[in-house]
Amino acid sequence: MPQQQPVTLRQTLPLLSLLWFAGLYLRIPILVAPPLAPHIAADLALSQALTGALTTLPVLMLAVGALPGSLGIARMGPRATLALAIVVMAIGSSLRSVAPEVGTLLAASAIMGLGIAIMQPALPALLNVWFQPAHLALGTAVYMNGMLMGEFIGAGITLPVLMPMLGDSWRVTLAAWSLPAFLVAAALFLPRAPASRPVARPAWVPDWHNPLTWKLGLLLGASGSMFFGTNAYLASLLDARGEAGALEQTLFWFNLAQVAASLVMLRTSRRWVGRRSLIVLMLVTAIVSLALFLLTRGPLSIAFAFVMSFTAGILLILVVALPPLLSHRDDTGRLAAGNFTIGYTLSFAVPMLGGVVADFSGAPVVALIVMVVYAALMVPVALKLELRMPPEPFRGA
Repeated sequence: MPQQQPVTLRQTLPLLSLLWFAGLYLRIPILVAPPLAPHIAADLALSQALTGALTTLPVLMLAVGALPGSLGIARMGPRATLALAIVVMAIGSSLRSVAPEVGTLLAASAIMGLGIAIMQPALPALLNVWFQPAHLALGTAVYMNGMLMGEFIGAGITLPVLMPMLGDSWRVTLAAWSLPAFLVAAALFLPRAPASRPVARPAWVPDWHNPLTWKLGLLLGASGSMFFGTNAYLASLLDARGEAGALEQTLFWFNLAQVAASLVMLRTSRRWVGRRSLIVLMLVTAIVSLALFLLTRGPLSIAFAFVMSFTAGILLILVVALPPLLSHRDDTGRLAAGNFTIGYTLSFAVPMLGGVVADFSGAPVVALIVMVVYAALMVPVALKLELRMPPEPFRGA
């Protein structure tokens, strides 16, 4: 089968639009749950643990589903895999809106998370099919901008804007966010979106012997654990130091910083992606900013939270952009799948460990200190990162 030729610059705009909307659905279905959680809990009589699971269960699935995504890319090609994953995500997210009890709700949330997990390696794999090498960094920045905008939109406008327009029904609101995803899946098959071939050989399991798989995964874990962990424990931390009233303002600026990071990367991606020095700089700045956030109070503390989220967001994009640049086309999907499996496992496990230690010590600040320590241990990993294309495709299992 002849290989699909990368598209020209004239064709990139509609494809970039498709990537942006696909990126949007990497996070909206997850981040819409926290603002709706009190309404869902009241309707279905959920405990605190089950209410929290509406958000944490999909995040855990982000790690579990990366390998099925790699298998799909190897068997069907990245475009078909991405479309199927969006459909699975949309079905799971829509089923939440009609769930009659908690078991169905959690099962639908797991299905949704599985779809999102499969989307993650499919997107970087598709970049290597759709774009010239010079446009790979821009393509990554575009879909990551969509993802980070999805975080802000899902968490920010659901309660004040969308829900009042829909009769204050959490079920209708979930459906309104979920159903348009089917249109995104269908748009992937428009004539101007070129087909992507399945890879020429059946390898799909990440090469766990490749140091790059582990290094990128560990760095993703550092970015993800600082962002998700700070979001998770912010309320407890501020309450413990008598600043509970600052929670809404801190969350706003903390999550807005991720959007700002994605906008910066849209403009600078071609110059910044692939530079090890910037990865090290963003990691160190995020660590220092998180530490200073823990040591300060008031507006200064909010400023450090903003800087930490901003630099962690840039670090995320810099790392996620590397698989298409550092692997051959047939290996991009499984390299990305390995990175996401490791990265999101750590993004779940490190904050969870921090919470256990904080419960044992009785001090919420300890949870974030655990994340600072983990991220600091990753600085040598960043310093030793080799950013060059291998001479041949990986031939691991």
